[in-house]
Amino acid sequence: MNLTWKRTLRTSSSERFFALHQGQDAAAADLHYLANGTIAGTVITLKNSGIKDEDIPALLSALDDEFLPDVELSHGNLT
Repeated sequence: MNLTWKRTLRTSSSERFFALHQGQDAAAADLHYLANGTIAGTVITLKNSGIKDEDIPALLSALDDEFLPDVELSHGNLT
């Protein structure tokens, strides 16, 4: 899956990104950096974006690789 990520909002404790797929907005990701060192995130895929259920793991992996190099679900610091 070919995604381009664009940061649309940044505060001291959160960020929002849009994923573009084939030139169209395809997904939104909100990341919240909590005081205890963990990150809580929400990803929403947009209707008619061309993203299928089987594309979700690749989308999450792309977000993780690009913006979350120091956190992992298996380490308990990402929800």
